[in-house]
Amino acid sequence: MAPLPPSNFGAWLLDCTPAPGCDVCAANWRRLAACRQSGDIAQAARHATEIRDHPLGVHGKP
Repeated sequence: MAPLPPSNFGAWLLDCTPAPGCDVCAANWRRLAACRQSGDIAQAARHATEIRDHPLGVHGKP
């Protein structure tokens, strides 16, 4: 298992907010939590990126 990044870096890397009511964001949030708990920070970061990017591309901004 790879070592975890410094806590402040990990917090920044994994910072994201799922769009309310979005099943895709919710699924990525669950996967992010599972990866984070297992120590797979690289995969958790990918899910965080998906969550951050998904509202921009799918939900749009008013």
